[in-house]
Parts: sequence; C-alpha cells; structure tokens
Amino acid sequence: MKHEEITYKIIACAMEVHKKLGPGYPEYIYHRALIIEFKLQNVIFLSEYEIKIFYKGELVGLRKVDFLVENIIPLEIKAATELADVNIAQAKNYLEAGGIEIGLLINFGAASLQFKRMINNRIFNPSCPQ
Repeated sequence: MKHEEITYKIIACAMEVHKKLGPGYPEYIYHRALIIEFKLQNVIFLSEYEIKIFYKGELVGLRKVDFLVENIIPLEIKAATELADVNIAQAKNYLEAGGIEIGLLINFGAASLQFKRMINNRIFNPSCPQ
C-alpha cells in the first residue's frame, strides 16, 4: 500500500491521543493534542494546511485541511459520535480537487477511534506499482 508507513504513524499517534483523552471533547482539543503527539513522535506536519482546489485546470479556491503530514498525507479530523457520509465525501473532495493521491480521515468522537484511509481513484491505480 502506498505511503503505508506514514499512515501507520499517523494512526498510531491518533490512537495514543484517543487512549489518553477518550471521546467527548471538541475537535480543537484533539487537534492540539495531536500536535503534541506528532512532535513527540518526530512526525513532520503542517497544521491548518491550505489545499488548492482546481476546476478544469483553474484555481477556484482554497480549503483548509487539519494537517498535512510528511508533506504528503492530508489528515482531516473529526470529533463526532459517528463518521457521516458527508465527512467521507468532504475528505474525498479534498483529494480529488487537490490532485492528492492518499489521505486520512480520523474521528476521535466515537468510543473507539475511527479512521478511514482515502484513495483518490482518479489518479491512483492500484494495479500499477508505485
């Protein structure tokens, strides 16, 4: 799987945050805790990273994703009781409109940490080695 090592590190950091805090806090608390955990684990990241959104080759806007990890993986975090289809659609839109291959969606609000590895099928072909 492409970028498996990086996505594993991200999920491990999120699991540590969820283990210590549990569910029930607002998203910004998990965001701040994840910043601390990324630093402790020497994970390179940018917080509140702006993804450029293109339409037919033209820049039409910017969207902020919670993190860009290792300059490759956008990470969107939530603090909801359950991930909704709209959360998944939002994360997929970031990938497709931004021309990004792989991303992560993580939810801290459920009793167990929820995560979803997102793949941009428009540019990622699993049958071709990467």
